[in-house]
Amino acid sequence: MAGVLFEDIFDVKDVDPNGKQFDRVSRLFCESESFKMDLILDVNTQIYPVVLRDKFRLLLVTTLQEDGAPDDGSYTASLEGTRADTFEYVMYGRIYRIEGDDFGDSNAILSAYISYGGLLMRLKGAANNLHGMEVGQTVYLLMKKLAF
Repeated sequence: MAGVLFEDIFDVKDVDPNGKQFDRVSRLFCESESFKMDLILDVNTQIYPVVLRDKFRLLLVTTLQEDGAPDDGSYTASLEGTRADTFEYVMYGRIYRIEGDDFGDSNAILSAYISYGGLLMRLKGAANNLHGMEVGQTVYLLMKKLAF
């Protein structure tokens, strides 16, 4: 799929382990099933409740258009037929840091940091799973809970 940076299924392993910092936000600690990536993600749980042991599909994309056509970065409520239609929770943000071991090593572990208007995310794992990400790049996060 064009415009897809990352996709996997995640299991919620912990929620707010250091205590709840904000009334409407929880920090999720998750692990992916396929790529064994570690995810720390802030979610507005007032509008999208997530609890321990929930399982969800996460998709990081550069555009909401199914064909991968770039968008102008502005929200249009009248858009229909986008990737967001099949997901329950969507955020728009920017990659602000990528750090890790050795960028040339195939076994390198990288961390990509993304801010969604103050809600933060860190995705950490094998560098080959984060190969399309660049600092300054804008991304959409799409989530959908799965029944298990």
